[in-house]
Amino acid sequence: MVEYEDKITELEKELSNTKYNKRTQHHIGLVKAKLAHLKEKQEARRTGGKKGEGYSVRKSGDATVLLLGFPSVGKSTLLNDLTHADSRIGAYDFTTLTVIPGLLEYNHAKIQILDVPGIVKGAASGRGRGKEVLAVLRNADLALIIVDVQHPGTLDIIKREVYDVGIRLDQKRPDVRIRRTAKDGVRVGKTVKLNILTDDTIQDILKEFRITNAEILIREPITDDQLIDVIEGNRVYMPSLIVLNKVDLAPVQKLEEVKIKVKPDLCISALNKQGIEELKKLIFDKLELIRIYMKQPGKPADMQVPLIMKKGSSVKDVCEKIHREFVTKFKFVRVTGRSAKFPGQKLTLKHVLQDEDIVELHLS
Repeated sequence: MVEYEDKITELEKELSNTKYNKRTQHHIGLVKAKLAHLKEKQEARRTGGKKGEGYSVRKSGDATVLLLGFPSVGKSTLLNDLTHADSRIGAYDFTTLTVIPGLLEYNHAKIQILDVPGIVKGAASGRGRGKEVLAVLRNADLALIIVDVQHPGTLDIIKREVYDVGIRLDQKRPDVRIRRTAKDGVRVGKTVKLNILTDDTIQDILKEFRITNAEILIREPITDDQLIDVIEGNRVYMPSLIVLNKVDLAPVQKLEEVKIKVKPDLCISALNKQGIEELKKLIFDKLELIRIYMKQPGKPADMQVPLIMKKGSSVKDVCEKIHREFVTKFKFVRVTGRSAKFPGQKLTLKHVLQDEDIVELHLS
């Protein structure tokens, strides 16, 4: 372990001391690859090749949101505001000792909100049970980052800790495909121009991960960090919201200065319940949930209680959510709404639905 730590420290120092330009970009890419590979091996040595222990949290509802922030930032108060959960509140560090779940009901959606212990600098390395907390985040659908208006600098720390455990906030997996082959080395194919990565850099980064024969197809501009993410293949991509809390305690001028620095999605006071209704709507919108109204053949559609799905869901996804057997018994579907060309259009399992579509399933 000490051997890995020394090498990692040495590479991190080299990285910080090297200015990025066209002459150094190849070298920096290789250093990043070596660093990522060493950290991967270090983690495998630490855990014996097994995943680290995390909190046991059963997911429920239509989506899961995790409240993430430093201790005493107001997470427990906010959880109670959003869900009326019975989370113990106190103005001192590490009040929350376990994961406290609550349920937010909004626009007929049932959204699970999780309050976890506050994280601190070094969380990704295990400090303050940070690894366990961040392990819970990997299974969430949205990270709700809470920043105390008096301590805006914690936002950058939180983002770094989240990044270091392989969670990519507000990013999508790069459109890159890697297929290992038996011979012919690493062949690079691109459908776009890459201003940062050269073919030599791409090939050498893959070789750092012991990929010496492969076909790689890149369909969008990427960085060396994104290439490494794709190679390692264990990254989690999810949206986030940044909420600035305790704004009632800050003078107007200071609040404006902090807002410029933090760029929050919303300013709230959890204690005074200021901004809570706006936050509920933000959560619903950020999760990209859609409402699907079900209709039985020959009967009016149920327009009172929609089925909540995620944007991009297909008819097959709807069938699986209602009952797994519906997929095997499926004959066809009639759809009325934004995704259909005309009311009652006859479609297949692959059809992608839109918000407020009316779906009439026909089964055998």
